[in-house]
Amino acid sequence: LYQVWALADERAGNRSQVLGVSQALGLSFEIKEIRYSRPARLPNAVLGASLAGLTAESRAALSAPWPDVVIAAGRRAAPVLRAIKRRAGGRTFVVQLMDPRGRRNDLDLIAVPAHDGRVEGPNIVRTIGAPHRATPEQLAAARQDWLPRLAHLPSPRIAVLVGGPTRRRGFTPEMARALGQKASQLAAAARGSLLVSTSRRTGNATDDLVAAISVPHHAYRYRD
Repeated sequence: LYQVWALADERAGNRSQVLGVSQALGLSFEIKEIRYSRPARLPNAVLGASLAGLTAESRAALSAPWPDVVIAAGRRAAPVLRAIKRRAGGRTFVVQLMDPRGRRNDLDLIAVPAHDGRVEGPNIVRTIGAPHRATPEQLAAARQDWLPRLAHLPSPRIAVLVGGPTRRRGFTPEMARALGQKASQLAAAARGSLLVSTSRRTGNATDDLVAAISVPHHAYRYRD
């Protein structure tokens, strides 16, 4: 049987992709919890094939016997995958989810979503969106669970998936209120309703957003 490692870090998006792909293989796999340290901020060209970007505890968890396959996500994972492949004498097949940027030809397989721009190479697989853990069976079960709860809301039901601030752009209360108002206008024009879901990053702007909604709606507040 193949031995598979799934390197799962603290970022929800990375984790979802790694575990989703690992589960879709249909093989048993071992989750290796990894946490990055300060050196992980260095360019991958500097780190090369190294575990230096991991905490001491994470480094200790990555040791022989080496697996047949390792799956990881995000730019910071590339040096870790390269280090594992080198220590395994090239026998471990390493899978990088999302573009590592910089050198790519020493990674066995790189899966890049189309929205991240064009990345070319014999080891590149392009996907329509990002991999995830939602299966058709889970979605069918969720539909049966939620249809009765949402039956009172008029159609069309418009989904509003809300993120939040990033390092490059803020998400102020004013922006949240504007989003609530514009989404309400859209639903009102269609004589429909809103299904609103906030996320980990939305934070305090959630209250401003929901307060600005003026049409029938269901709002999911992150961690409800």
